[in-house]
Amino acid sequence: MKFICALVTVSDILVARNFYENILDQKVKFDFGENVTFHGDFALHLESHFKQLIDKEITSGGNNFELYFEYDQVDEIVSKLKLNEVEFVHDIREQPWRQKVVRFYDPDKNIVEIGESMPFLCYRLSNEGLSIKETAKVTGLAESFIAESIKSFQ
Repeated sequence: MKFICALVTVSDILVARNFYENILDQKVKFDFGENVTFHGDFALHLESHFKQLIDKEITSGGNNFELYFEYDQVDEIVSKLKLNEVEFVHDIREQPWRQKVVRFYDPDKNIVEIGESMPFLCYRLSNEGLSIKETAKVTGLAESFIAESIKSFQ
């Protein structure tokens, strides 16, 4: 068995597609009309169509699911989100392992998280003066991964 993708139901496929394509810069892989799959392997499915497939009511916005993306310039994407009046779950914050993340809602109240990549986190912490050993302690990452990550950004 192989996992293929996460599927999120949306009330308006055009509004959702616009959000993911034009605000989050995602590229469409397949477009089946009521179902759109993006590179990165997540899909949007029109709620009214999906409901017919499962014979069940659909509820959105339960704060129990998120789509996770990585983008090293978290501050930059937050500015773009604010310009587009996106509703935030929370503004930029550091996780206990020091990774910068932001969480917000898509047009259907699904949570989207954007966090800096772990290699970039290692590089950032190095620039802030943490040693490889200190970075390993705070992040839980292997020292060899941290050293390679730092080197990849130099």
